Amino acid sequence: MSQVKENDTVKVHYTGKLTNGQVFDSSLEREPLEFQLGQGMLIPGFEKGVIGMEANEKKTVNIPVSEAYGEIRQELFYEVKKDQLPPEMTPEVGMGLASKGPDGNEVQFRVSEVKEDYIVVDANHPLAGQDLIFDLELIEIK
Repeated sequence: MSQVKENDTVKVHYTGKLTNGQVFDSSLEREPLEFQLGQGMLIPGFEKGVIGMEANEKKTVNIPVSEAYGEIRQELFYEVKKDQLPPEMTPEVGMGLASKGPDGNEVQFRVSEVKEDYIVVDANHPLAGQDLIFDLELIEIK
């Protein structure tokens, strides 16, 4: 049987979990994820976990922070004055916000603190700073 190697296109079912067992994403209720390895579209640890798998093989991979979404970066926390927010908005910790950057691309933030005159938003990926666990099932090598 053939094994997955660099630049192959594959279809994979996955369930992503935090180290406490909490599931944060799964493809089991939808189509499997199809991607080409080596394109930088997925976190490095996920791609490394798929390399060497054969069709219909299942395995669990533990992905350290460095091969997932990286450490939490303090420079991605920003203070925003409340008078810059829409007047009807009542910010709460954990609330998601979006803004357009200078290049026109949308940037996602989460509210991390609410103070009297300003809020602190976090632009880190929600899974930054976390070790991750993925249950993988290789469906097909194309």
